[in-house]
Amino acid sequence: MIYGVILKDLVAHHDDRGFFCEVLKEGSGKFFSIKQVSIGCAFPGVIKAFHMHKRKGECFHVISGFAKVVLHDLRVNSETRGMTDVIYLNSECHRIVYIPPGVAHGYQALGNTNLCMLYATDEPYDPKDPDETKIPFDDSSIDFDWSIKNR
Repeated sequence: MIYGVILKDLVAHHDDRGFFCEVLKEGSGKFFSIKQVSIGCAFPGVIKAFHMHKRKGECFHVISGFAKVVLHDLRVNSETRGMTDVIYLNSECHRIVYIPPGVAHGYQALGNTNLCMLYATDEPYDPKDPDETKIPFDDSSIDFDWSIKNR
């Protein structure tokens, strides 16, 4: 796994009414101080990739659907520089992934339903200083194959 990335299993409490799951909570394992929470949705097959933050840490949690999350370490002094990881998240597995600054990330909506994700960041979005470097999904320096492989 890329250095500094945290993948945390969440505890869901199920009963005959549904379930309840705490996603981020102060004091329950250090991710970061939350400054903004947003929701984003993508249609089946859509790839939203890549982007990278120089200062901002970010957490992803899937609310509905299924995502292939791709991470690529661009940090100059990282022991995992140049490494690419793939994490699969869906609404059934109750997991959250923390992505540190300097790690490019993006995702693809898999399956045949919309993907809805919860994002939390440790710095609010500022349109005058967005701290976001966009990188094409097919950038040759990352060289990631987004195709789905039959196995």
